[in-house]
Amino acid sequence: MRGESPMAYGSSVSADSHVRLDVPAFAADPHRVYAGMRRHGPLVPVELSPGVPATLVIGYQVAVEILNDEQHFPADSRRWEKNASPDCPLVPMLGYRQNALRTAGAEHKRYRRTIIAALETVDLHRVHDAVARAAEALINSFCERGTADLRTDYAFPLTFRVLSELMGFPEDAAAAAYQGMAAMLEGVGAEEGQQRFVEALIEVVQQKQAAPGDDLTSELLRHPDGLDLMEMVNQAALLFSMGTEPACNLILNALLLLMTDEQYAGEILSGTMDTRDAIDAVLFEDPPLANWCVSYPRQPQLVGDVWLPADQPVVVSLAACNNDPVVGGDRRGNRSHLAWGAGPHACPAQPLALTIASQGIDLLLDALPDIRPQIPVRQLDWRLGQFHRALAALPVRFPACPPMRLA
Repeated sequence: MRGESPMAYGSSVSADSHVRLDVPAFAADPHRVYAGMRRHGPLVPVELSPGVPATLVIGYQVAVEILNDEQHFPADSRRWEKNASPDCPLVPMLGYRQNALRTAGAEHKRYRRTIIAALETVDLHRVHDAVARAAEALINSFCERGTADLRTDYAFPLTFRVLSELMGFPEDAAAAAYQGMAAMLEGVGAEEGQQRFVEALIEVVQQKQAAPGDDLTSELLRHPDGLDLMEMVNQAALLFSMGTEPACNLILNALLLLMTDEQYAGEILSGTMDTRDAIDAVLFEDPPLANWCVSYPRQPQLVGDVWLPADQPVVVSLAACNNDPVVGGDRRGNRSHLAWGAGPHACPAQPLALTIASQGIDLLLDALPDIRPQIPVRQLDWRLGQFHRALAALPVRFPACPPMRLA
């Protein structure tokens, strides 16, 4: 609540609100946790992991202000990282990187323009073809069984194959990069995962330096800003990591909605709604990156009536902000959600991500229109993680059928 005078950090929040975001209870039902936080206002002190304090932004308007104020809320984490514990599991995930996500000012603008220039070369017709080939092969690998886990059998390998092709990653390098990225995201073996991730990408970049191709990695190398080896590795890492895991989770969360919500499924089948509307519903309710857009104020910042400490992460809860009761209303055709971020760090790859997700969903439902979850939604497991909203598995059943041609 807003008072008449500024308060010390956290003075408006009781001790029981220092919520841990890396525990099973949060992963299982984050919206219940957000609802409990709301009585304390739009800014809530949390722990990202033991001994790693942060502020979670759960108010939509406050989030928009912070996301558009890079001067006071820069994404450069070097000062936080300098004071972090040597064994902090989040340093590989949140630490400084020479990329468009973890820098500010002129450095950020330089890296962002290289990524935007590379993305502008992507032919979405080529992306359609890549998704169609991957979807056909994957669906035909399980359609005769009548059962599948849509995470391991479809959504993950589909996004992995498509991004690997677009980035120009050989299969073995892409697999090593993904394994390292997953360890960093979940905080389990994060340091080793980071090393594996970097080594795989160094090898890819060096191969492209010797023999450029028609792919995003080569386009980054061609940019006139002339990125050096580690700058290249960091930009390629950002494109690959943000293109695989979040896209996979977006597909799964949207499929879950379409299989369990008769309104959305019925209207899509009848043609009164398209897949994009269902995707936007998921981006409002359960965006794949639920808590993200991290910034690190260099001086204490007064927001409303609360002082935020210097050099401590400020994390925007995209999921909580999207569902802020203050901005509630009809969401049909409404794309005001913050799932892509906002301001100077807004995601520049939205058309690519939406193409992969919507076509991947359409092809699966066209091929297997009677697909249904094997277990009740309440029994599904959600993966641990402070930042993502990700199903551990999505087991489904459907009438078995022979292989088919989709592409």
